Amino acid sequence: MGFLDKVFTTQQESVDMEEVLNNLDVQEEVLYEDADAYVKPVALNDVDDVKMVDKELREGNLVLLNISDMSKRNAIKLRELISSIKGTVTAINGDIARISQDRVLITPARVKIVKRRME
Repeated sequence: MGFLDKVFTTQQESVDMEEVLNNLDVQEEVLYEDADAYVKPVALNDVDDVKMVDKELREGNLVLLNISDMSKRNAIKLRELISSIKGTVTAINGDIARISQDRVLITPARVKIVKRRME
């Protein structure tokens, strides 16, 4: 087989997408000092997590909030904690939106979420 045949031949290798998605978090985390902002994942379990969200928003970071455990355990407490976070979001002119059943995206000032679907 010639060189060009190797270049233009497509070989379909089987890719285990589940494995790829599961290993996305495995890489060693590196915080880049020259980044303007970070997207920080936070699991909402108690009031301390609300304080962490507030801190991250005030530092200008985006928060990807995991509410799955709290929604299963205590929906009333979840509503209270989200209400508290909404207060901070409003105070700093940020934005908040539920992006899936278990995830809420929270942004700092000057970052807005388009909430309607683009066609």
